[in-house]
Amino acid sequence: MLLWEIIDNAAESVADREALVDGDRRWTFSELAELVRDLADTLSGFIEPGDRVAIVSENSAEYVAALYGVPRAGGVLVHGNTRHTTDELASMVARSGSSVLLASGDQLARLETTSLPSVGHRLELRSTAARAAPVVAGTQLRDTRAVHAGSDPGPGPERSLRVPSPRSPTGGDGLAWLMYTSGTTGAPKGVMLTHRSLISAALNTTMCRPIAPDEVYLFPFPLFHVAAYNVVHLHLRNRPVVLLPRFEPGEVLRLIGHERITSVSLAPTMLAMLLDHPDRDGFELSTLRSVSYGAAPMPLELLRRSLEVWPEVGLAQGYGMTELSGNAVFLSPDDHRRAASTDPDLLTAAGRPAPMTSLRIVDEAGIELPRGHSGEITISGDQVCAGYFDDPEATDDGIRDGWLHTGDLGRVDAQGYLHVVDRLKDIIITGGENVSSRELEDVLGTHPDVRAVSVIGTPDERWGELVTAVVVPEEPQSPPTLEELRATCSQLAGFKHPRRVVLVEELPTNASGKVDKVALRSLV
Repeated sequence: MLLWEIIDNAAESVADREALVDGDRRWTFSELAELVRDLADTLSGFIEPGDRVAIVSENSAEYVAALYGVPRAGGVLVHGNTRHTTDELASMVARSGSSVLLASGDQLARLETTSLPSVGHRLELRSTAARAAPVVAGTQLRDTRAVHAGSDPGPGPERSLRVPSPRSPTGGDGLAWLMYTSGTTGAPKGVMLTHRSLISAALNTTMCRPIAPDEVYLFPFPLFHVAAYNVVHLHLRNRPVVLLPRFEPGEVLRLIGHERITSVSLAPTMLAMLLDHPDRDGFELSTLRSVSYGAAPMPLELLRRSLEVWPEVGLAQGYGMTELSGNAVFLSPDDHRRAASTDPDLLTAAGRPAPMTSLRIVDEAGIELPRGHSGEITISGDQVCAGYFDDPEATDDGIRDGWLHTGDLGRVDAQGYLHVVDRLKDIIITGGENVSSRELEDVLGTHPDVRAVSVIGTPDERWGELVTAVVVPEEPQSPPTLEELRATCSQLAGFKHPRRVVLVEELPTNASGKVDKVALRSLV
Protein backbone atom coordinates (compact mmCIF):
# COMPACT_ATOMS: atom_id res chain seq x y z
CA MET A 1 0.00 0.00 0.00
CA LEU A 2 1.13 3.55 -0.75
CA LEU A 3 0.48 6.60 1.40
CA TRP A 4 -1.92 8.42 -0.90
CA GLU A 5 -3.99 5.25 -1.37
CA ILE A 6 -5.13 5.70 2.24
CA ILE A 7 -6.90 8.90 1.22
CA ASP A 8 -8.12 7.53 -2.11
CA ASN A 9 -9.62 4.48 -0.39
CA ALA A 10 -11.33 6.62 2.25
CA ALA A 11 -12.71 8.88 -0.47
CA GLU A 12 -14.31 5.79 -2.02
CA SER A 13 -15.73 4.29 1.18
CA VAL A 14 -16.55 7.30 3.40
CA ALA A 15 -16.49 10.19 0.92
CA ASP A 16 -18.61 12.60 2.97
CA ARG A 17 -17.05 11.86 6.35
CA GLU A 18 -14.97 14.66 7.83
CA ALA A 19 -11.23 14.08 7.41
CA LEU A 20 -9.48 17.29 8.43
CA VAL A 21 -10.15 20.46 10.42
CA ASP A 22 -7.80 23.45 10.17
CA GLY A 23 -9.21 26.40 12.09
CA ASP A 24 -12.51 27.32 10.43
CA ARG A 25 -11.66 25.27 7.31
CA ARG A 26 -12.98 21.71 7.02
CA TRP A 27 -12.50 18.91 4.50
CA THR A 28 -14.29 15.63 3.89
CA PHE A 29 -12.24 12.65 2.69
CA SER A 30 -13.49 13.28 -0.84
CA GLU A 31 -12.35 16.90 -0.68
CA LEU A 32 -9.01 15.99 0.90
CA ALA A 33 -8.41 13.44 -1.87
CA GLU A 34 -8.95 16.21 -4.45
CA LEU A 35 -6.57 18.48 -2.55
CA VAL A 36 -3.91 15.74 -2.60
CA ARG A 37 -4.44 14.99 -6.29
CA ASP A 38 -4.27 18.68 -7.17
CA LEU A 39 -0.99 19.17 -5.31
CA ALA A 40 0.51 16.05 -6.89
CA ASP A 41 -0.58 17.11 -10.37
CA THR A 42 0.86 20.60 -10.00
CA LEU A 43 4.14 19.28 -8.61
CA SER A 44 4.51 16.76 -11.42
CA GLY A 45 5.30 19.71 -13.68
CA PHE A 46 8.36 20.53 -11.59
CA ILE A 47 9.88 17.20 -10.49
CA GLU A 48 10.95 13.80 -11.72
CA PRO A 49 10.41 10.55 -9.77
CA GLY A 50 12.81 10.42 -6.80
CA ASP A 51 13.36 14.18 -6.61
CA ARG A 52 13.39 15.68 -3.13
CA VAL A 53 10.85 18.39 -2.30
CA ALA A 54 11.62 20.40 0.85
CA ILE A 55 8.76 21.90 2.84
CA VAL A 56 9.07 24.71 5.38
CA SER A 57 5.65 25.62 6.68
CA GLU A 58 3.51 25.96 9.75
CA ASN A 59 0.80 23.36 10.27
CA SER A 60 -1.96 23.64 7.68
CA ALA A 61 -4.28 21.53 5.57
CA GLU A 62 -1.92 22.18 2.65
CA TYR A 63 0.94 20.63 4.64
CA VAL A 64 -1.22 17.55 5.26
CA ALA A 65 -1.92 17.40 1.52
CA ALA A 66 1.86 17.46 0.95
CA LEU A 67 2.32 14.43 3.25
CA TYR A 68 0.43 12.41 0.66
CA GLY A 69 0.69 14.54 -2.49
CA VAL A 70 4.47 14.84 -2.80
CA PRO A 71 4.94 11.02 -2.74
CA ARG A 72 2.00 10.70 -5.14
CA ALA A 73 3.87 12.92 -7.60
CA GLY A 74 6.90 10.63 -7.26
CA GLY A 75 8.82 12.96 -4.94
CA VAL A 76 10.28 12.59 -1.46
CA LEU A 77 8.99 15.12 1.09
CA VAL A 78 11.87 16.67 3.08
CA HIS A 79 10.54 18.16 6.33
CA GLY A 80 12.08 21.45 7.48
CA ASN A 81 11.89 22.55 11.11
CA THR A 82 10.42 26.08 11.19
CA ARG A 83 12.24 26.71 14.48
CA HIS A 84 15.60 26.32 12.76
CA THR A 85 17.57 29.32 11.57
CA THR A 86 17.78 30.11 7.86
CA ASP A 87 21.37 28.77 7.85
CA GLU A 88 20.23 25.46 9.33
CA LEU A 89 17.38 25.20 6.84
CA ALA A 90 19.69 26.02 3.92
CA SER A 91 22.04 23.26 5.10
CA MET A 92 19.15 20.78 5.21
CA VAL A 93 18.02 21.70 1.69
CA ALA A 94 21.58 21.40 0.37
CA ARG A 95 22.27 18.09 2.12
CA SER A 96 19.05 16.58 0.79
CA GLY A 97 19.63 17.90 -2.73
CA SER A 98 16.06 19.22 -2.84
CA SER A 99 15.17 20.60 -6.26
CA VAL A 100 11.93 22.24 -5.11
CA LEU A 101 11.10 24.26 -2.00
CA LEU A 102 7.49 24.39 -0.79
CA ALA A 103 6.96 27.11 1.80
CA SER A 104 4.21 29.14 3.39
CA GLY A 105 4.31 32.85 2.62
CA ASP A 106 5.92 33.78 5.93
CA GLN A 107 8.58 31.12 5.67
CA LEU A 108 9.27 31.92 2.03
CA ALA A 109 9.87 35.55 2.96
CA ARG A 110 12.26 34.45 5.71
CA LEU A 111 14.20 32.27 3.26
CA GLU A 112 14.08 34.76 0.38
CA THR A 113 17.69 35.89 0.63
CA THR A 114 19.06 32.47 1.56
CA SER A 115 21.30 30.74 -0.93
CA LEU A 116 19.76 27.39 -1.92
CA PRO A 117 21.96 26.18 -4.81
CA SER A 118 20.10 22.91 -5.49
CA VAL A 119 16.62 24.47 -5.57
CA GLY A 120 15.32 25.22 -9.04
CA HIS A 121 11.83 26.25 -7.89
CA ARG A 122 10.60 28.05 -4.79
CA LEU A 123 6.86 27.45 -4.59
CA GLU A 124 4.50 29.26 -2.26
CA LEU A 125 2.01 27.05 -0.45
CA ARG A 126 -1.10 29.21 -0.24
CA SER A 127 -3.88 28.69 2.29
CA THR A 128 -7.36 29.32 0.90
CA ALA A 129 -10.90 28.57 1.93
CA ALA A 130 -12.02 24.95 2.00
CA ARG A 131 -14.39 23.74 -0.72
CA ALA A 132 -13.22 26.60 -2.95
CA ALA A 133 -14.09 26.46 -6.63
CA PRO A 134 -12.21 25.52 -8.67
CA VAL A 135 -10.46 22.87 -6.60
CA VAL A 136 -7.03 24.16 -7.66
CA ALA A 137 -7.62 27.16 -5.39
CA GLY A 138 -7.22 24.84 -2.43
CA THR A 139 -3.49 24.43 -2.99
CA GLN A 140 -2.09 27.05 -5.29
CA LEU A 141 1.61 26.86 -5.98
CA ARG A 142 3.28 29.98 -7.28
CA ASP A 143 6.72 29.75 -8.87
CA THR A 144 8.58 32.60 -7.18
CA ARG A 145 11.83 32.47 -9.14
CA ALA A 146 10.95 35.69 -10.98
CA VAL A 147 9.52 37.40 -7.90
CA HIS A 148 13.04 38.19 -6.71
CA ALA A 149 13.68 39.98 -10.01
CA GLY A 150 10.69 42.21 -9.40
CA SER A 151 7.95 40.50 -11.42
CA ASP A 152 5.31 37.98 -10.44
CA PRO A 153 5.00 35.09 -12.88
CA GLY A 154 1.58 34.24 -11.47
CA PRO A 155 0.35 30.68 -10.94
CA GLY A 156 2.42 27.77 -12.17
CA PRO A 157 1.65 25.93 -15.40
CA GLU A 158 -2.00 24.98 -15.80
CA ARG A 159 -2.45 21.21 -15.80
CA SER A 160 -5.18 18.63 -15.51
CA LEU A 161 -6.59 18.33 -11.98
CA ARG A 162 -6.20 14.54 -12.18
CA VAL A 163 -2.89 12.72 -12.12
CA PRO A 164 -3.06 10.17 -14.95
CA SER A 165 -0.91 7.70 -13.05
CA PRO A 166 0.77 8.23 -9.65
CA ARG A 167 4.52 7.93 -10.02
CA SER A 168 6.10 5.52 -7.54
CA PRO A 169 8.19 3.04 -9.52
CA THR A 170 9.63 1.40 -6.40
CA GLY A 171 6.30 0.70 -4.67
CA GLY A 172 6.06 0.38 -0.90
CA ASP A 173 9.84 0.36 -0.44
CA GLY A 174 10.15 3.71 -2.19
CA LEU A 175 11.04 6.76 -0.11
CA ALA A 176 8.11 8.91 1.00
CA TRP A 177 9.52 11.28 3.63
CA LEU A 178 13.00 12.43 4.62
CA MET A 179 13.35 13.76 8.18
CA TYR A 180 16.53 15.24 9.60
CA THR A 181 17.37 14.41 13.19
CA SER A 182 20.24 15.42 15.44
CA GLY A 183 23.23 13.09 15.22
CA THR A 184 25.92 12.19 17.72
CA THR A 185 28.55 13.65 15.38
CA GLY A 186 26.79 17.02 15.43
CA ALA A 187 25.66 16.93 11.80
CA PRO A 188 21.92 16.19 11.35
CA LYS A 189 21.19 12.90 9.60
CA GLY A 190 18.43 12.43 7.05
CA VAL A 191 16.24 9.51 8.08
CA MET A 192 14.71 7.77 5.06
CA LEU A 193 11.08 6.77 5.71
CA THR A 194 9.31 4.60 3.15
CA HIS A 195 5.63 4.03 2.39
CA ARG A 196 6.01 0.60 4.01
CA SER A 197 7.71 1.86 7.18
CA LEU A 198 5.16 4.64 7.79
CA ILE A 199 2.12 2.46 7.16
CA SER A 200 3.60 -0.33 9.30
CA ALA A 201 4.08 2.14 12.16
CA ALA A 202 0.47 3.27 11.76
CA LEU A 203 -0.79 -0.33 11.74
CA ASN A 204 1.22 -1.20 14.86
CA THR A 205 -0.23 1.86 16.60
CA THR A 206 -3.75 0.90 15.54
CA MET A 207 -3.35 -2.53 17.14
CA CYS A 208 -1.96 -1.11 20.39
CA ARG A 209 -4.04 2.05 20.56
CA PRO A 210 -7.46 1.18 19.12
CA ILE A 211 -9.48 3.85 17.30
CA ALA A 212 -13.15 4.15 18.30
CA PRO A 213 -15.91 4.58 15.66
CA ASP A 214 -16.47 8.16 16.91
CA GLU A 215 -12.79 9.07 17.38
CA VAL A 216 -11.82 12.73 16.84
CA TYR A 217 -8.08 13.31 17.21
CA LEU A 218 -6.31 16.57 18.06
CA PHE A 219 -2.79 16.88 16.62
CA PRO A 220 -0.78 19.49 18.57
CA PHE A 221 2.74 18.76 17.26
CA PRO A 222 4.47 20.37 14.29
CA LEU A 223 3.92 18.30 11.14
CA PHE A 224 7.66 18.34 10.49
CA HIS A 225 8.13 15.87 13.37
CA VAL A 226 7.76 12.11 12.98
CA ALA A 227 4.65 12.51 15.15
CA ALA A 228 2.97 13.33 11.82
CA TYR A 229 2.62 9.58 11.35
CA ASN A 230 -0.35 9.91 13.72
CA VAL A 231 -2.19 11.74 10.94
CA VAL A 232 -1.64 8.69 8.73
CA HIS A 233 -2.77 6.47 11.63
CA LEU A 234 -6.12 8.27 11.99
CA HIS A 235 -6.75 8.55 8.26
CA LEU A 236 -6.00 4.84 7.87
CA ARG A 237 -9.00 4.26 10.13
CA ASN A 238 -11.14 6.85 8.30
CA ARG A 239 -11.25 9.21 11.27
CA PRO A 240 -10.75 13.02 11.37
CA VAL A 241 -7.71 14.98 12.49
CA VAL A 242 -7.97 18.47 14.02
CA LEU A 243 -4.87 20.59 13.43
CA LEU A 244 -3.34 23.30 15.58
CA PRO A 245 -1.15 25.96 13.94
CA ARG A 246 1.04 25.79 17.03
CA PHE A 247 0.70 24.41 20.56
CA GLU A 248 -1.04 26.80 22.94
CA PRO A 249 -2.49 25.20 26.11
CA GLY A 250 -5.60 27.38 26.33
CA GLU A 251 -6.44 26.69 22.68
CA VAL A 252 -5.98 22.94 23.19
CA LEU A 253 -8.38 22.99 26.13
CA ARG A 254 -10.89 25.10 24.16
CA LEU A 255 -10.75 22.85 21.09
CA ILE A 256 -11.37 19.70 23.12
CA GLY A 257 -14.84 21.02 23.89
CA HIS A 258 -15.50 22.85 20.62
CA GLU A 259 -14.56 19.92 18.35
CA ARG A 260 -15.61 17.17 20.79
CA ILE A 261 -12.07 15.79 20.84
CA THR A 262 -11.76 12.21 22.12
CA SER A 263 -7.97 11.74 21.93
CA VAL A 264 -4.81 13.84 21.87
CA SER A 265 -1.08 13.15 21.81
CA LEU A 266 1.25 15.22 24.01
CA ALA A 267 4.88 15.63 24.93
CA PRO A 268 5.50 15.83 28.71
CA THR A 269 6.06 19.59 28.55
CA MET A 270 2.67 20.00 26.83
CA LEU A 271 0.92 17.88 29.45
CA ALA A 272 2.47 19.99 32.22
CA MET A 273 1.23 23.20 30.56
CA LEU A 274 -2.33 21.84 30.34
CA LEU A 275 -2.32 20.79 33.98
CA ASP A 276 -0.88 24.18 35.03
CA HIS A 277 -3.36 26.28 33.03
CA PRO A 278 -5.16 28.61 35.48
CA ASP A 279 -8.57 28.06 33.83
CA ARG A 280 -8.14 24.32 33.29
CA ASP A 281 -11.24 23.33 35.25
CA GLY A 282 -13.42 25.86 33.42
CA PHE A 283 -13.18 24.09 30.04
CA GLU A 284 -15.57 21.44 28.76
CA LEU A 285 -13.47 18.25 28.60
CA SER A 286 -16.14 15.57 28.95
CA THR A 287 -15.51 14.03 25.50
CA LEU A 288 -11.78 13.44 26.15
CA ARG A 289 -11.08 9.74 26.66
CA SER A 290 -7.39 9.29 25.90
CA VAL A 291 -4.11 11.19 26.28
CA SER A 292 -1.10 9.61 24.61
CA TYR A 293 2.32 10.84 25.64
CA GLY A 294 5.88 10.34 24.52
CA ALA A 295 8.64 12.18 22.62
CA ALA A 296 10.68 12.77 25.80
CA PRO A 297 11.27 11.38 29.30
CA MET A 298 8.16 11.67 31.48
CA PRO A 299 8.78 12.82 35.08
CA LEU A 300 7.07 10.37 37.40
CA GLU A 301 5.45 13.09 39.51
CA LEU A 302 3.89 14.67 36.40
CA LEU A 303 2.45 11.31 35.42
CA ARG A 304 0.95 10.76 38.87
CA ARG A 305 -0.49 14.26 38.87
CA SER A 306 -2.22 13.64 35.54
CA LEU A 307 -3.78 10.44 36.88
CA GLU A 308 -5.09 12.39 39.88
CA VAL A 309 -6.45 15.39 37.95
CA TRP A 310 -8.05 13.39 35.10
CA PRO A 311 -8.81 9.92 36.56
CA GLU A 312 -11.38 9.18 33.82
CA VAL A 313 -8.93 9.87 30.98
CA GLY A 314 -6.92 6.85 29.86
CA LEU A 315 -3.18 7.43 29.57
CA ALA A 316 -1.14 5.67 26.90
CA GLN A 317 2.61 5.89 26.38
CA GLY A 318 4.50 5.36 23.13
CA TYR A 319 8.23 4.75 22.79
CA GLY A 320 9.68 5.38 19.38
CA MET A 321 11.88 7.65 17.28
CA THR A 322 12.23 9.03 13.79
CA GLU A 323 14.16 5.93 12.69
CA LEU A 324 11.13 3.81 13.65
CA SER A 325 8.68 5.94 11.62
CA GLY A 326 6.79 6.50 14.89
CA ASN A 327 6.17 4.46 18.02
CA ALA A 328 6.99 0.77 18.37
CA VAL A 329 6.51 0.08 22.11
CA PHE A 330 3.29 0.90 23.99
CA LEU A 331 2.07 1.16 27.58
CA SER A 332 -1.71 0.87 27.46
CA PRO A 333 -4.42 2.64 29.51
CA ASP A 334 -5.05 -0.67 31.31
CA ASP A 335 -1.37 -0.79 32.24
CA HIS A 336 -1.64 2.73 33.68
CA ARG A 337 -4.72 1.82 35.69
CA ARG A 338 -2.94 -1.24 37.08
CA ALA A 339 0.07 0.91 37.91
CA ALA A 340 -2.13 3.39 39.75
CA SER A 341 -3.81 0.68 41.83
CA THR A 342 -1.56 -2.34 42.42
CA ASP A 343 1.73 -2.10 40.47
CA PRO A 344 3.35 1.37 40.73
CA ASP A 345 6.61 0.11 39.15
CA LEU A 346 4.74 -0.09 35.83
CA LEU A 347 4.74 3.72 35.65
CA THR A 348 8.48 3.57 34.95
CA ALA A 349 8.01 1.20 32.00
CA ALA A 350 7.86 2.23 28.34
CA GLY A 351 5.55 -0.67 27.53
CA ARG A 352 5.53 -3.83 25.43
CA PRO A 353 6.55 -4.15 21.77
CA ALA A 354 3.80 -3.85 19.16
CA PRO A 355 2.67 -7.08 17.43
CA MET A 356 4.69 -6.46 14.26
CA THR A 357 7.82 -5.45 16.20
CA SER A 358 10.67 -7.56 17.53
CA LEU A 359 12.79 -6.20 20.38
CA ARG A 360 16.10 -7.43 21.76
CA ILE A 361 18.45 -6.17 24.45
CA VAL A 362 22.06 -6.70 23.37
CA ASP A 363 25.54 -6.19 24.78
CA GLU A 364 28.37 -4.26 23.10
CA ALA A 365 29.13 -7.25 20.87
CA GLY A 366 25.50 -7.45 19.70
CA ILE A 367 24.77 -10.62 21.70
CA GLU A 368 21.24 -10.84 23.07
CA LEU A 369 21.02 -10.59 26.86
CA PRO A 370 18.61 -12.44 29.17
CA ARG A 371 15.59 -10.67 30.64
CA GLY A 372 16.46 -8.37 33.49
CA HIS A 373 19.90 -7.46 32.10
CA SER A 374 20.58 -3.95 30.81
CA GLY A 375 21.96 -3.35 27.33
CA GLU A 376 21.22 -1.49 24.11
CA ILE A 377 17.63 -1.59 22.84
CA THR A 378 17.46 -2.95 19.29
CA ILE A 379 14.30 -3.21 17.20
CA SER A 380 13.41 -5.04 14.00
CA GLY A 381 10.31 -4.84 11.80
CA ASP A 382 8.85 -3.23 8.71
CA GLN A 383 8.60 0.14 10.43
CA VAL A 384 12.39 0.49 10.69
CA CYS A 385 13.64 3.23 8.35
CA ALA A 386 15.59 2.49 5.15
CA GLY A 387 18.71 4.13 6.62
CA TYR A 388 20.30 7.57 6.46
CA PHE A 389 20.26 9.59 3.27
CA ASP A 390 23.59 9.70 1.45
CA ASP A 391 25.35 8.28 4.54
CA PRO A 392 26.10 4.57 4.08
CA GLU A 393 28.51 4.53 7.04
CA ALA A 394 25.87 5.79 9.47
CA THR A 395 23.34 3.37 7.95
CA ASP A 396 25.65 0.38 8.39
CA ASP A 397 26.40 1.44 11.97
CA GLY A 398 22.77 2.11 12.93
CA ILE A 399 21.03 -0.84 11.22
CA ARG A 400 22.80 -4.19 11.46
CA ASP A 401 21.31 -7.37 10.05
CA GLY A 402 17.90 -5.72 9.98
CA TRP A 403 18.07 -4.53 13.60
CA LEU A 404 17.95 -0.82 14.44
CA HIS A 405 20.39 0.04 17.22
CA THR A 406 18.46 2.75 19.04
CA GLY A 407 21.29 4.14 21.14
CA ASP A 408 19.08 3.75 24.22
CA LEU A 409 19.99 1.58 27.19
CA GLY A 410 17.18 -0.58 28.56
CA ARG A 411 16.05 -3.85 30.10
CA VAL A 412 13.01 -6.10 29.75
CA ASP A 413 11.41 -7.28 32.98
CA ALA A 414 9.87 -10.70 33.70
CA GLN A 415 6.47 -9.57 32.37
CA GLY A 416 7.92 -8.44 29.05
CA TYR A 417 7.82 -4.70 29.71
CA LEU A 418 10.64 -2.52 28.40
CA HIS A 419 12.26 -0.10 30.84
CA VAL A 420 14.46 2.62 29.30
CA VAL A 421 17.41 3.09 31.65
CA ASP A 422 19.62 5.69 29.95
CA ARG A 423 20.63 7.13 26.61
CA LEU A 424 23.76 5.84 24.93
CA LYS A 425 23.53 8.42 22.16
CA ASP A 426 24.74 11.86 23.11
CA ILE A 427 21.34 13.45 22.47
CA ILE A 428 19.29 15.71 24.74
CA ILE A 429 15.50 15.74 24.42
CA THR A 430 14.04 19.05 25.59
CA GLY A 431 10.39 19.88 25.04
CA GLY A 432 10.17 17.07 22.48
CA GLU A 433 13.07 18.46 20.38
CA ASN A 434 16.36 16.59 19.90
CA VAL A 435 19.58 18.50 20.58
CA SER A 436 23.00 17.16 19.63
CA SER A 437 25.46 17.70 22.49
CA ARG A 438 28.36 17.54 20.02
CA GLU A 439 26.93 20.28 17.78
CA LEU A 440 26.49 22.62 20.73
CA GLU A 441 29.89 21.79 22.24
CA ASP A 442 31.60 22.66 18.95
CA VAL A 443 29.93 26.09 18.95
CA LEU A 444 30.41 26.89 22.65
CA GLY A 445 34.05 25.87 22.41
CA THR A 446 34.70 28.88 20.17
CA HIS A 447 33.97 31.33 23.02
CA PRO A 448 37.30 32.87 24.12
CA ASP A 449 36.51 32.45 27.81
CA VAL A 450 35.79 28.70 27.51
CA ARG A 451 38.73 26.35 28.06
CA ALA A 452 36.62 23.18 27.88
CA VAL A 453 32.91 22.43 27.71
CA SER A 454 30.60 19.44 27.83
CA VAL A 455 26.85 19.61 27.21
CA ILE A 456 24.37 17.31 28.95
CA GLY A 457 20.66 17.16 29.67
CA THR A 458 19.59 17.66 33.27
CA PRO A 459 16.12 16.63 34.54
CA ASP A 460 13.37 19.24 34.42
CA GLU A 461 9.72 18.69 35.33
CA ARG A 462 8.37 20.90 32.54
CA TRP A 463 10.82 20.41 29.65
CA GLY A 464 11.92 16.84 30.37
CA GLU A 465 15.54 17.89 30.15
CA LEU A 466 17.32 21.24 30.24
CA VAL A 467 20.25 21.88 27.91
CA THR A 468 23.07 22.34 30.41
CA ALA A 469 26.58 23.52 29.54
CA VAL A 470 29.28 22.37 31.97
CA VAL A 471 32.17 24.80 31.46
CA VAL A 472 35.79 24.98 32.51
CA PRO A 473 36.55 28.73 32.18
CA GLU A 474 39.86 30.08 30.90
CA GLU A 475 39.99 32.41 33.91
CA PRO A 476 38.05 31.28 37.00
CA GLN A 477 37.81 34.92 38.09
CA SER A 478 35.97 35.95 34.90
CA PRO A 479 33.87 33.04 33.62
CA PRO A 480 31.48 33.45 30.67
CA THR A 481 27.87 34.22 31.53
CA LEU A 482 24.85 32.30 30.32
CA GLU A 483 23.84 35.29 28.17
CA GLU A 484 27.28 35.39 26.53
CA LEU A 485 27.20 31.67 25.78
CA ARG A 486 23.69 31.89 24.31
CA ALA A 487 24.82 34.77 22.07
CA THR A 488 27.61 32.54 20.76
CA CYS A 489 24.91 30.12 19.54
CA SER A 490 23.04 32.68 17.42
CA GLN A 491 23.42 30.54 14.28
CA LEU A 492 21.54 27.67 15.97
CA ALA A 493 17.82 27.32 16.68
CA GLY A 494 16.79 28.79 20.02
CA PHE A 495 15.77 25.45 21.56
CA LYS A 496 19.41 24.30 21.18
CA HIS A 497 20.80 27.15 23.28
CA PRO A 498 21.94 26.31 26.84
CA ARG A 499 19.40 27.08 29.53
CA ARG A 500 21.80 26.48 32.40
CA VAL A 501 25.57 26.84 32.93
CA VAL A 502 27.57 24.95 35.55
CA LEU A 503 31.18 25.99 36.18
CA VAL A 504 33.74 23.34 37.15
CA GLU A 505 37.51 23.20 37.57
CA GLU A 506 37.84 20.18 35.28
CA LEU A 507 35.69 17.71 33.37
CA PRO A 508 35.71 14.08 34.58
CA THR A 509 37.17 11.64 32.05
CA ASN A 510 37.16 7.87 31.62
CA ALA A 511 40.08 5.54 31.00
CA SER A 512 40.23 6.47 27.32
CA GLY A 513 40.41 10.17 28.10
CA LYS A 514 36.88 10.97 26.94
CA VAL A 515 34.54 13.06 29.05
CA ASP A 516 32.60 10.74 31.35
CA LYS A 517 29.07 12.10 31.03
CA VAL A 518 27.60 9.62 33.49
CA ALA A 519 29.97 10.97 36.14
CA LEU A 520 29.30 14.50 34.96
CA ARG A 521 25.55 14.14 35.48
CA SER A 522 26.14 12.98 39.04
CA LEU A 523 28.15 16.15 39.72
CA VAL A 524 25.55 18.63 38.51
